[in-house]
Amino acid sequence: MSSQNLRLLGVAAAAMVALAGCATSPSSGYSTAPAPSYGGSGSTSTSNCYDCGTVTRIEQVSAGSTAPSATGAVLGGIVGAVAGHEISAHTGGSKGNQNIAAAAGAVGGAVAGNAIQKNTGSAAYNVYVRLNDGRTTVVTQKDLDGIREGSYVRVNNGRAWAQ
Repeated sequence: MSSQNLRLLGVAAAAMVALAGCATSPSSGYSTAPAPSYGGSGSTSTSNCYDCGTVTRIEQVSAGSTAPSATGAVLGGIVGAVAGHEISAHTGGSKGNQNIAAAAGAVGGAVAGNAIQKNTGSAAYNVYVRLNDGRTTVVTQKDLDGIREGSYVRVNNGRAWAQ
């Protein structure tokens, strides 16, 4: 592989890592596979639900940064413009093609950066649950969907679901 191709690959990889790093969201808590259902009404009784319990506390926590709302779009636009320009430059594009590729990369990067920031910049909740067998767990989720302290819930896939 030529040094130009390696440099191009490095720029593209750096752009993807920069955008992907913004897309991660915090996740913690207890996660299990759903309990099997053996007919009936589809509801699980409290005596045999190993991942069910009562919410004991709910805390609001910050899930994202306190960055201004346009930060994701600006950073995405910069990364996209640089990546577009470098790709065009290393594939033999003319100066005009390099500028067009940079503009297209900037628009695409800005859209992607804005979407990523919207997904990571909201409040989240730590939901504390005392399970039926006495264990306790905490799950972090972006919304409560009607869950409040004292609610009976099922913990599944790192999230509390009202029962």
